[in-house]
Amino acid sequence: MADTPLSLDQPRADLETIEVELLLEAIWQRYGYDFRAYARATIERRLRQFVSNSGLASVSELIPKVLHDARFFSQLARYFSIPVTELFRDPFVYRAVREKELPLLCTWPHIKVWHAGCASGEEAYSMAIVLKETGLNQRATLYATDFNDEALERARAGIYDIEKIQVATRNYQQAGGSGTFSDYYHAAYNAAAMEAPLRERIVFSNHNLMSDGIFGDMQMVFCRNVLIYFNRELQERVLTLLTDSLVHGGFLCLGTKEDLQFFSHCERYEVIDRKAQLYRKRSTP
Repeated sequence: MADTPLSLDQPRADLETIEVELLLEAIWQRYGYDFRAYARATIERRLRQFVSNSGLASVSELIPKVLHDARFFSQLARYFSIPVTELFRDPFVYRAVREKELPLLCTWPHIKVWHAGCASGEEAYSMAIVLKETGLNQRATLYATDFNDEALERARAGIYDIEKIQVATRNYQQAGGSGTFSDYYHAAYNAAAMEAPLRERIVFSNHNLMSDGIFGDMQMVFCRNVLIYFNRELQERVLTLLTDSLVHGGFLCLGTKEDLQFFSHCERYEVIDRKAQLYRKRSTP
């Protein structure tokens, strides 16, 4: 019986899957950024958007441009970063931090806080304000990291649209702010710049959660609404990194949809606040 000939008219969906895999492998080989473990639906959605905005016909047309044009790759990488954030996002989280974590955090002579995947920096500035209002800012250093250099530049500048500041004012009040939010920024025209004393407490630097190592002995780590974009293997790997970066008794804060109880690391933590996804690393493994 003769073999059935292969059809050259392969369904487009199958070809797109191959194109995506080839592109991600090319990025890994050329630049060392491993997006292969990102949630595939997210990657495909953002690639389609980038292809459309670039005026190209398919994902495969991205491959030679990415390989030979680092600037073009930087434009693409921005689509893979996670820019969705705001000042005092989920105010109840910051209220829980104030009430349940800071009374314990203040027992350390120096406090190091890592905001992993900081995007444009709003959550780092939010924490800087909380620390200032609780009298801990002078013995605290905040580290805010992301792999997206363009987002880090915006974070260092600390300049945001005035519309964001209006939302942030409401969030700040709901988060238990003890002062006046306008004391923390200077507004001009349609933008607002965070005050210099806040920026001085934050160290912004490039760090890739997918491939870089432990970031240091931290008393608190924020990694909110980042894991949801990764597949299961990468989620576990990143949680190992975050856990190993925390001192014993340190605190981990995840996004509200990133419940630690579904991961293998859950036994290494005690729950501080389930709704706010606040955890404390146990003193013994």
